[in-house]
Amino acid sequence: MFQHVFAEMNHMLDEIMKHYPTAQEAQKHQLIQKWNMLKTMSDGIIDEWLSFEEKMGEFRQHAEVPSTLFSEQTPEMELNAFVRGQGYFRLLMYRQAAQQFSQVIRQYPDSLLARMYLAMAHLYLEETKEAHLHFHWILPLAKSQKLKAMIYNALGCIAVKHGNAGKAQEFFTLALQSDPTLPDPLVNLKVCQQNRGQLQYGSQLISLM
Repeated sequence: MFQHVFAEMNHMLDEIMKHYPTAQEAQKHQLIQKWNMLKTMSDGIIDEWLSFEEKMGEFRQHAEVPSTLFSEQTPEMELNAFVRGQGYFRLLMYRQAAQQFSQVIRQYPDSLLARMYLAMAHLYLEETKEAHLHFHWILPLAKSQKLKAMIYNALGCIAVKHGNAGKAQEFFTLALQSDPTLPDPLVNLKVCQQNRGQLQYGSQLISLM
């Protein structure tokens, strides 16, 4: 739905970045005006998206829409910080998402869902130590085999980032044993074995939303 809009915005930003370093003063002023326009559009889209997420959260609360990995609606999902955190996460704004979910677990320290989001946000931010701590906190409490598989897969990715391919393959194997339908660990095993390709650790997180 938004691909065309973002494609145009990215193209315009690329042009600004390309021409600004060598532009004359008048052209620089025009480019800055275009950049300000893009910034206004971006901020507006984010605000509208977060407002949409809050409405989605309100409906989920009243309709009791079940979560795939978590068997019941939990009170922290009603917090504005939780809803905004989900919105930021979907927009790939992981720093802001981590800040929101950190607020959630201060109020609900036992929330597996909030900690899962927080751990994944840290992982995307390459903050592997923080991610590792949260994943290990969640793992013994996880009842869903899919959730366990996602955690083992993420731990395998952390092991790869730390240069421990052997341990990574153990985690990816555990992930496949926990949920053979999860595609990421199989892809990651091949990445480890062939020493090329890109690690996958977030494609199934939509099932948390």
